[in-house]
Amino acid sequence: MSYFRQTRSSRPALILGGCVLVVLFYFFLGPTTDLSHTLDPLLRARKSAAAAANPLSPPTSAFRKSAAGDSQKPLGPPPIVHYQLNNLSSTANPAKNNEKVLILTPLARFFEGYWDNLAALSYPHEHISIGFIIPKTKEGNEATKSLQEAVSKHQAGPLDKRFESIIILRQDFEPAILSQNEKERHAMANQAARRAGMAKARNSLLFTTISPTTSWILWLDGDIVETPNSLIEDMASFDKPIIVPNCFQRYTDDDGKESIRPYDYNSWRDSDTAQELATKMSQDEILLEGYAEMPTYRTLMAMLAETTENRDKKRLMPLDGVGGTALMVKAEVHRDGAMFPPFAFYHLIETEGFAKMARRLGYESWGLPNYFVYHYNE
Repeated sequence: MSYFRQTRSSRPALILGGCVLVVLFYFFLGPTTDLSHTLDPLLRARKSAAAAANPLSPPTSAFRKSAAGDSQKPLGPPPIVHYQLNNLSSTANPAKNNEKVLILTPLARFFEGYWDNLAALSYPHEHISIGFIIPKTKEGNEATKSLQEAVSKHQAGPLDKRFESIIILRQDFEPAILSQNEKERHAMANQAARRAGMAKARNSLLFTTISPTTSWILWLDGDIVETPNSLIEDMASFDKPIIVPNCFQRYTDDDGKESIRPYDYNSWRDSDTAQELATKMSQDEILLEGYAEMPTYRTLMAMLAETTENRDKKRLMPLDGVGGTALMVKAEVHRDGAMFPPFAFYHLIETEGFAKMARRLGYESWGLPNYFVYHYNE
């Protein structure tokens, strides 16, 4: 009968082999390793390094208030920082390049769906700053309270889910239309004053919050309650200076079935009819879209949408006017001077006037007719 005799020289090798097997069994069969405790310090360090050292630092930088014991110490001078804006990128892959995104929302009412959708965005939250502007009205006060509660709860959550900074502004002028009733807001007689007020609010918000490090600006209305989580990445991937998705609305039809319908008609290609109408207008008159009293016969992106499941969501079309429900803009467009005119600009106003102004500066606007975001259904 044969047998194996363990020699002195083979014993260490067996011991080593046994240790390796134990490690392998633990690795493959043991509990899943949680790396969050090792990643948190790295994320915390990045956030701390990006935090502002002085209240006069760029507004979108997170600012840490002084500790209680430091309140009596004199505040040092604001930092002198040099920014090389020529090195600032706005690319088709912003997450890979750590590009900062500023989400701007004029907010009249607070919707839980809006905030939940915002919190679910997949773009790294450490690179997202958010700015709000809220009117000084009774509804605005209620919206501010609800927003502050949501912000406090969210920013106290997991570190990787916190946004870089959140800024809340209150309007320093009275809104043109006090009622937030949908029918009242969209009455044709109210449009010039309402949209002029909206333009002023957008400009105030933009000029107050844009930072030297901002690469992209996403205008997102406060009543947009559903978008793809990858909204920022998807829009940026086209590498266009201005791009807008199609804004739809979910509703229940007369047969009790869930359906969708177009909501925003401000994204369009111009028409000869509209241009001819403009020639007959006085200097301060504006063209409006979506009203039977003013047929423009423009090509509306809202009416070109395909609603099938297998539709081409990457289909692009050039635009002459854009809506602002979800509008992605390279920051350089705004820095070069394109804003939202609160006056008749080539007989256009607010977001449509912005597209015209951007075109005059050499920037084209684009639309995604088959890529949907959804407006709250009142």
